[in-house]
Amino acid sequence: MMHDANIVGLVLAGGMGRRMDSRDKGLVPFRGKPMALHAIERLAPQVNALVVNANRNVETYASFGHPVVSDDVSGFAGPLAGLHAGMRASAPCDANTPNNEWIVTVPCDSPMLPLNLVQRLFDAARNESAEIAVAFTDEGAQPVFALYKLSLLASLETFLKAGERKIDKWTAQHRLANVLFEDAGAFANINTSAELAALQDVA
Repeated sequence: MMHDANIVGLVLAGGMGRRMDSRDKGLVPFRGKPMALHAIERLAPQVNALVVNANRNVETYASFGHPVVSDDVSGFAGPLAGLHAGMRASAPCDANTPNNEWIVTVPCDSPMLPLNLVQRLFDAARNESAEIAVAFTDEGAQPVFALYKLSLLASLETFLKAGERKIDKWTAQHRLANVLFEDAGAFANINTSAELAALQDVA
C-alpha cells in the first residue's frame, strides 16, 4: 500500500445472484475457496480497512475477518445500496473515528481484480481533483470498480431516496476520473455457472 490517504475497501456481496440460480455468489467456491475471499485477499493489502456488504449469510461473511454491513435500502437495490451501507459504516462520525477520506468498491465475483487497483484510482482522482475514479478497460466502464470520496454520502442518500438506482446517472453528477487498465481479464465477473467453470482452470 503506497498511497497516503485513508481508504476503506468495500467488497460488494449483497446481490441476489439471479444468473447464478440465485446462489450467494460470494460464497460459491472458486479454486478452492469462496469467490468473495479471493476478492478480500486481493483488496485488503491495498486499503487501510475493509468492509463487506452482504444481505444474506452474514455470519459466514463475518467469518472472513472483516465487518459486514447490510443494505439500509430495502429490496436488493443494487450496488449503490451497497455503497451507501459501506459509506455509512465508514464515514467519520465523531472525534474518535479515524479520518477516512475515500471508499473503494469491488464486486465479490471478481476473484482476479488488479493488485494495483486502488493506487491507480487514487492517483487519478488526486491528479484530476476528482471526487470519483472509475476503472475502464477496452470493453468499457467497470462501474463497480471505483473510488469515491466519503463526503459524497449525502448526495448518494438524496439520489437513492428519489428512487434512483443507476450508478452512471449518479456519478455523472460529480467530478469523475476515468482510469484505463490494460488487462480486461482482471475485471472478469463470474455471473453464471458456465463462466465459473470456464475460469476455474485459466492460469
